[in-house]
Amino acid sequence: MQNYLIALALSTLPAIGSFLGGCLAEFLPSSTQNLSLALHLAAGIALAVVGVELMPQILQAEPAWLVILAFVMGGGFFVITRQLIKWIQRRVGGHRNSTASWLIFLGVAVDLFSDGLMVGTGSTISFGLGLILALGQIMANIPGGLVTIATFKDQKVSRRKRQIISASFCLPAFLGVTIGYWAVRGQPEILQFSLLAFTAGILTTVVVENMVPEAAEKEKETYLETLFFVGGFALFALISAYFG
Repeated sequence: MQNYLIALALSTLPAIGSFLGGCLAEFLPSSTQNLSLALHLAAGIALAVVGVELMPQILQAEPAWLVILAFVMGGGFFVITRQLIKWIQRRVGGHRNSTASWLIFLGVAVDLFSDGLMVGTGSTISFGLGLILALGQIMANIPGGLVTIATFKDQKVSRRKRQIISASFCLPAFLGVTIGYWAVRGQPEILQFSLLAFTAGILTTVVVENMVPEAAEKEKETYLETLFFVGGFALFALISAYFG
């Protein structure tokens, strides 16, 4: 139980990233350039989480084809979730403006759930892996929290309700880490790595299909965004090298 409580505490770190993004949305004026820089930084960190920390762990498993299949299934899961959100948007039709903020929140919640799943699964392999994965998601989740709360702010949702929404970011992360920890605890190593590969697939697809296209739309060809992207990757690589 003590190890689970530690994993639960680690899962608050990704939620803290989203919460910090929400706080920034409350105090900073909306700026497409600032959001673009944040998204590039987050994309660099997220790819580093997969490339530097997750894939070397995942590819140790045998048989390798099974964990690679789990990686592909993770990407497929995100695609299905994204299509479901689009379907809901089409169904709400004329009420889209009033529901858009909740749909964005749903997307962030799915992301936080996968973060919790990743941290919970990583914690069953080693505390160090769980910690480094949780640390990597703090900065990566700031843009999601910023966009979510900024949208609620534009919809004239009261400040008190926005604060409650920011606080609720921890709930999907807690659910994810609980499933990730207890589902694989004491199970064969291949199951642990497969679930880790599944979450890596989700994270990679989020970067390629969401973060990068959205960031590119807001880019102003200053190349500062590119430096933030590379810097984000390098930042996580340094954390992994010295604290992993």
